[in-house]
Amino acid sequence: MIVSRAPVRFSLGGGGTDLPSYSREHGGYLVAAAIDKYVFVGANRGFRETIRLAYSKTETVDSVDQIEHRIFRESLRYVGIRKGIELFSVADVPGNSGLGSSGSFTVALLNALHAYQGNFVSTGQLAEQACAIEIDVLKEPIGKQDQYIAAYGGITAFAFQRDGSVVAERVPIRDEVIDELESNLVIFYSGVERSASAVLADQGKTIRANTDAALERMHRIKQLGHDTHRLLVRGEIDSYGELLHEHWMHKRKLASSMTDPAIDEHYEAARRAGAVGGKLIGAGGGGFFMFYTRPADKRRVWEAMVQRGLKALRFRFDPDGARILANFHRS
Repeated sequence: MIVSRAPVRFSLGGGGTDLPSYSREHGGYLVAAAIDKYVFVGANRGFRETIRLAYSKTETVDSVDQIEHRIFRESLRYVGIRKGIELFSVADVPGNSGLGSSGSFTVALLNALHAYQGNFVSTGQLAEQACAIEIDVLKEPIGKQDQYIAAYGGITAFAFQRDGSVVAERVPIRDEVIDELESNLVIFYSGVERSASAVLADQGKTIRANTDAALERMHRIKQLGHDTHRLLVRGEIDSYGELLHEHWMHKRKLASSMTDPAIDEHYEAARRAGAVGGKLIGAGGGGFFMFYTRPADKRRVWEAMVQRGLKALRFRFDPDGARILANFHRS
């Protein structure tokens, strides 16, 4: 038995500039944070020569080609495992919620499969292989942020080059600043699940068409990623909170499905309660809100969101990234 895990994430600044519709022409840059909510994958040698999968449903098939779950199927093909394996997956957070759980699942799965085969892959290779499966094979209209932060963990800056390569840098934030940032950020689940692919496809069309000055907005969001890095290194986290509001004002105009009246009402209620800034995490359209609050205002924001029916997500930053938690496999 092998047990693997990879963290989910939220972007702190520059989110969306990893999308190929932007990064392949202009290069992207963002700062992302992994948190202590995980996708777990287990792998075990099967007694029979079949393939058995357990996730939100159960599959038992005779060949890889018969697998319904697209990422399970293509990951097994990618590493060359054809039979005689049992795999399961569980997660701390729901899917389609903006926390990048699909990328985390792919990273955790590949890590488990490589360990099952007795192979070592570097962090960067693990991230790039997950991107190859989701973007190149499955043709998902997504960027590379989710897979890379799931693999690397921590609070990490990523530069997405025009040639498709990615440069990762752990942001050198002092421990006391990390603790303060962790305390001042609050996360709430809107209760709305949505297809990230649909929102991102809409956003990609807008960027390519430069509708409503979308390209200029993306340039500014990328600059906000660099500004986020600078402010966090300096420890100026209240100023970072103010950036969040500007980020959301730009982001919400990039796709018609990014927000709706209910989401806007939640956001404005948090601002009235004292939130300095905030945004929807991930592609938008639903999922989780992230708000920055000063300590004196945190309880009011918390109570305002709970009264509106939103569920809080308590978290800490994850420093480790993808890990093999247990390996009792004998090849």
